[in-house]
Amino acid sequence: MPQYAETPDGDSLAIQGFEGMVPSGSLSEIQASCDELAARILDRAKAHGWKIAAAESLTGGLLADAFVRIPGASDVFLGSAVTYDINAKASVLGVDADLLAREGAVHPEVARQMAFLTSRLYRQKEYGDKVLGLSTTGVAGPGPDGSKPAGLVYIGISVPANSNTDIRRAVAAKLRLSGSREEVRKLTVLNILRFVTQLTTLTEE
Repeated sequence: MPQYAETPDGDSLAIQGFEGMVPSGSLSEIQASCDELAARILDRAKAHGWKIAAAESLTGGLLADAFVRIPGASDVFLGSAVTYDINAKASVLGVDADLLAREGAVHPEVARQMAFLTSRLYRQKEYGDKVLGLSTTGVAGPGPDGSKPAGLVYIGISVPANSNTDIRRAVAAKLRLSGSREEVRKLTVLNILRFVTQLTTLTEE
């Protein structure tokens, strides 16, 4: 069994049914929401002794920017691998090349593997297995990517084991977003930050 599938029950989590919201408001208001959520996530990760790393496709560094905008982010945030090219997802991160050839880059299992594998890519001896891995992959638009419509996005999270579970969980969620290319990319960041907040809260219960 591939290493990334070490938590086969991950997709049974209730959070798997998470659906992305399209909030009203300007891009500046969306940014303000991202700032608030990112600060909260950084504080929570620091309290747990976790680090954060990302693997980004359609967001192209915007998820990393959401964290580094916050003072003190360097205590927690390790970096982001922007693997925009489909082949880079395999060669840099180690995503299953057969999966990519069969399903393309916009697929929930691709997001799940990206999240898991980035947590491994950025793992360092002094941190142990305490890296929270995040990922984004999807179609920013303005047009479709083959049969996949603009606004179809998958986000992934790989959560370290904690006091309530002795296994790492890697899950993905589907978003259906609308708006301009810039809005879809910004909303992806907002929604993965919301997803992290919800999922890490569940794992603490």
